[in-house]
Amino acid sequence: MIERATAFAPASVGNVGVGFDLIGHAIDGPGDTVTAIRDDHPEVMIETIEGVITKLPLEAERNTAGRAVQSLLEAQQPGFGIKLHIKKGIPLGSGLGGSAASATAALVAANALLPEPLPVEQLYPHALVGEAVASGSVHGDNVGPQLIGGLVMATRDRLIPIPVPDGVHAAIVHPDHVVETRAARESLTEPYPIATVVRHHTHLAEFLSGCYRNDLELIRAGLNDVLVEPRRAGLIPGFAAVKQAALDRGALGASISGAGPSVFGWFVDRDSAQGAGHSMIKAFAEAGLKARCWVCPVGSPGARLIN
Repeated sequence: MIERATAFAPASVGNVGVGFDLIGHAIDGPGDTVTAIRDDHPEVMIETIEGVITKLPLEAERNTAGRAVQSLLEAQQPGFGIKLHIKKGIPLGSGLGGSAASATAALVAANALLPEPLPVEQLYPHALVGEAVASGSVHGDNVGPQLIGGLVMATRDRLIPIPVPDGVHAAIVHPDHVVETRAARESLTEPYPIATVVRHHTHLAEFLSGCYRNDLELIRAGLNDVLVEPRRAGLIPGFAAVKQAALDRGALGASISGAGPSVFGWFVDRDSAQGAGHSMIKAFAEAGLKARCWVCPVGSPGARLIN
């Protein structure tokens, strides 16, 4: 058995507009890196946290990475403990799955230390346990695509890869602003009219049908969030202008990434996505926020061992 492993987990777009708590896709850009080291003491210890954010709990049960690995060891009983070293590349409160990425990277690294490492899909329930520490709820739209890559439907008990038409790229723009996940979820507590729910389900069905039928116009018809986006838009300065900038540059659809404040758009090719990214950054600047953009295929890779 190996004594040490390091893994990288990418950022992700949660919800993808119409798939609240259900659908997400990986981003080829920022990510978190975690090193796992075998230890004779049968417990999980977080030894260091560095990177873009360091003020996170060192107690394993209060940290997404620590709690996820605790869950894995509780299930597998390997007879040893694990020390974790976390390097954060994703800021928290960014809408890029930062808390989930720590859990995902830690699991992939820790799994490599087991006598018989599990298939990556079998790490999913443990990733859900870890993610719940930060979000206060169980949802897999970030950890799912971070684990297996691409566009993923993440239910409570399985990961379902969703095909994406060739060439489709995402532009993800992250402004210098923070939206706390728990606060964003509180904006959704009021009941929805049944007509809104039906309209939303219609869009979700169109979106999924478009992906499976390789039909860009169906995706365009469906990638329109009438459920969550209207209630969260006010948490993001300049959101309406940023979204419109994406649509004006030909986006198939654009919405809030996760809880925000990052905003994503889907485009038919890389050039369109890059051009729109510049316009979206400009729109944020007009709202007083600096921003940066990542452009990548929607089918970007998931977590991987890096040593």
